[in-house]
Amino acid sequence: MDKRLTRLEKQWILYDVGNSAFILLVSTIMPIYFNSLAERGGLSSVQYLAYWGYASSIATLLVAMSGPVFGTFSDIKGLKKPLFATAMLIGVLGCAALGFTRQWLWFLIVFVIARFGYAVSLIFYDSMLTDITQPDRMDRVSSNGFAWGYIGSCIPFVWSLGVVLSSEHLGISMETAMAFAFLLTAAWWFCMTLPLLRHFQQRYYIKRQPHAIRMSFSRLWHTLRGMRRQKQVFFFLLAFFFYIDGVYTIIDMATAYGEALGLDSTGLLLALLVTQIVACPCSLLFGRLSGHIAPQHLIPVCIGAYMCIAVFAMFLQTQFQFWILAICVGMFQGGIQALSRSYFAKIIPQEKSGEYFGLLDICGKGAAFMGTAVVSMISQLTGSINLGVGAIVVLFFIGIVLFRKAVACNET
Repeated sequence: MDKRLTRLEKQWILYDVGNSAFILLVSTIMPIYFNSLAERGGLSSVQYLAYWGYASSIATLLVAMSGPVFGTFSDIKGLKKPLFATAMLIGVLGCAALGFTRQWLWFLIVFVIARFGYAVSLIFYDSMLTDITQPDRMDRVSSNGFAWGYIGSCIPFVWSLGVVLSSEHLGISMETAMAFAFLLTAAWWFCMTLPLLRHFQQRYYIKRQPHAIRMSFSRLWHTLRGMRRQKQVFFFLLAFFFYIDGVYTIIDMATAYGEALGLDSTGLLLALLVTQIVACPCSLLFGRLSGHIAPQHLIPVCIGAYMCIAVFAMFLQTQFQFWILAICVGMFQGGIQALSRSYFAKIIPQEKSGEYFGLLDICGKGAAFMGTAVVSMISQLTGSINLGVGAIVVLFFIGIVLFRKAVACNET
């Protein structure tokens, strides 16, 4: 196998570089900025964490409800690229609009729209993996996507962070600095998408038929009814629902969690920047390891590591402990996401990749609705943020049990 990436594989990877800048902003600067808007609006620290979690949950729930339909529709010949471009533009324009929103409730509404566009674009993007490469290259290409996404997203983030932290010295307000950060991230995301939009061609598809929308619903219903005959896919989707729920909850809530504990904002941002830097070589390492150790053995290692991370997070109190948490998350974050994406791509019909990745998105982004909601509700009911975060340990345990069941079905 030629280890060099093709031009199309590199262009596909560039979209990870682009959209990762948005999700890094969501995980770092954005919750801190929202905290300032929440304080100005008279919200307590517990309310701030809860409302941020609810907004993330609403966005993922919307994607869970619509993602499979969008994915199924994108499998029709010639539709994957325009649908991908539309979702990307919704995310980009929403990201840019956040810079001009000053009231906390409106900020959350625009955030939900931008997050929705981002998440839907990933359904189409992930399903493109079957079109841009071969099955024996998927683990490596997927790992490179996450790896370069982590490190590439640091470029606009560092610029944004520099402007935000130096706003007083530059003689500009925090609102102006944040507007710059949102606009820069939106521009970076858009520009990194252009090469893929120019050269992508849909290789696997369903032929156009009359009443395309109705037929898309029919195909989706047929696939769902027949899922019990595809036990390896069915149990993988269940496993993914639980373990990736925990992963996305940690990503979405990390900065908000640190803020609610009263940790230094600058230290939180620098620690999460280290997460991105650590995640790049570790993702590449998992990509290389997949050539010698089967992904079905590597994925449980990542899930087990996240169980330990969640337990550690329950007792987190200091800035130093948050740095340790950030480094540990970076070591396994890219590996579990990249290997899950490529493993799934190998066990599904290639001509229905959009449909199946739409279903995967229910169990991925859609599952994060449960994780962030659980953290928010337990935090409010008990008054303890640590107990809310600790609840996600159970999700990883269930996920690893179900994944082993999926592997056993695939081997029989």
